[in-house]
Order: sequence, then structure tokens, then C-alpha cells
Amino acid sequence: MQHSHTGQRIIADSVLADSAMADSIRSALERSNSCRKGPPAADALLHCAHILIARFVSDSAASSLVDLRELRLDAALALLAQAGSSQAVQQRPDCAPALQELIDGLCGLCLADPLTGLSSRGHLHAVLGREIDRVLRSGESALLLMLDIDQFDAVNGTQGAAAGAALLQSVARALGACVRPMDTLARYGDAQFALLLPACQAAFGRALAERLRRAVAHTPIPTGASLRLHATLSVGGAFATQAIRSTPLLWAERARHQLCQAQSAGCDRVSIEEQPESAVSAEEKSLLFGPLPPAENS
Repeated sequence: MQHSHTGQRIIADSVLADSAMADSIRSALERSNSCRKGPPAADALLHCAHILIARFVSDSAASSLVDLRELRLDAALALLAQAGSSQAVQQRPDCAPALQELIDGLCGLCLADPLTGLSSRGHLHAVLGREIDRVLRSGESALLLMLDIDQFDAVNGTQGAAAGAALLQSVARALGACVRPMDTLARYGDAQFALLLPACQAAFGRALAERLRRAVAHTPIPTGASLRLHATLSVGGAFATQAIRSTPLLWAERARHQLCQAQSAGCDRVSIEEQPESAVSAEEKSLLFGPLPPAENS
């Protein structure tokens, strides 16, 4: 908790000369601290992140040579620290790769992926946390799918970046046509998507994943005047249930493990994590449902 408060003070008071931005951050943090759970209010923090990036780009345009050591990055680093991002950038904040990682991290806090229009990875993780709480309260299981475009690097390398972008957009549209309004579809990585399916019973998990795989396989993808591609997906999935205590990161890691299993089996496949069986012994059944013992006479 002390680390969180320190980060909040850094954001609100240390390096922001713009009083309007500082007031916006303070307001967001106050609203966050008044709640029991969840990160600081996203809108205000993202607004400040956008301003930070805009100022850096504007300053860079004015001078082709920028001394990175003169940049005041404490506020941006605090934003990423509160989001649980990598700390590598804090070790070498004066080098260009570290600055690029910082900018990428701030972009990751945005709610939408700019290429596909789907939810961003950061937004998905926030939704996963809320869904875990809902599962624990309601008892309804939820399914998280990780979907990866097979041989995407080969397409991107041979056909060019434009073809790769068209492929990602077409797959995103095909997947989006198969989901419910209550589901959350996100771009999770370069050629990887994630789909959260609330209130999804274990018996239907594989059938839903197969439906998505077939939908993409049957979608022709135009990448030029006469060239059309046919993409395939590898899909891995894991459930959140009342019996499995988890976090967004652990849940995503379990789904990614199943994705690796599907890819290892030859791609264009589905692998869903097996659900633990809750077996009740004959003795337990007799105690639960057997006749009541006779009442003792006093």
C-alpha cells in the first residue's frame, strides 16, 4: 500500500507543471481510493498519458536531437507502475529503447487497439479482474480463449506489412461477427487475439472455440488486386470457476498454455483445459441423501 501511495504522490505533485492535468489526476485517484477495488479512474489517467506523449512528439519535432536525460518521466513511469507494467524502463530511462518501451506501455493503457478497433490488452485485463469477482459471486463459469493466426510472420514477411494489417483486420471482423454483446474480444499481441466469454458452461467451450476457428478458416482475406489469403487459427482456452482461485495474469497464462498445446499439435486446432471433476463418494452420498437417523428419546 505504501508503494501505491508513493506512486500517487509522484503522479499528482512531482513533475506536472500543468495544474489542470494535476487536478485531473488527483480527482481520478480520489475516486479510485473511494472504491474497494480496481485501478485509478482510467479516463483521467489515459488523458494525461496522451498529453505526455503529445508533448514529447511536439518537442521532438522542434529539435531533431533530444537529450533523453532531460525528459521528466516520473509521471509516465508511475502510470505504468500502477498498471503493473514492466520495470525494465526504470532501469535505463536514458536510452531510446527504454523510452520506446515506455511509450508502448502508455499506448497499452488505451481501451482500444488502433488497427483492429478491438479492445486493448490492458482493457481486457481490467475486464478479467471484474469477471473473476463475478464468477466467485454467482458460481457461473467463464471461458477465456487465446487465438493466434498461424504462419502470420510468413505472410507479413513475404506479402508485406500492408498484407499483414489486412489479415489482422479481416480476422478481427470474422471473430467479431461470432461473439455476443456481453463478450469481450481484444487484440492481445501482434497476431494474437483474446476472447472472454462470461456465463459459459464447460460443456460448450470446445464447440464455441471450434466455431471461431472454422469462421476464420472459411473467410477469404483480400490483400491486393488479385491475391486472397485463407488464414487458420490455433485456439487455447481455460475456464474460471468458483473452484479455481485465480488472477487475470494467471488465467491468461493458463489459456496461453493451452494455445501452445494446440500449436504444438500442428496448428489449426483447439485445446481447452480439462475441468477438474468433483467426485462424491458413496459414503458421502449416503450421509447427504440417506434416511435421517431416528430421534433419541429424552
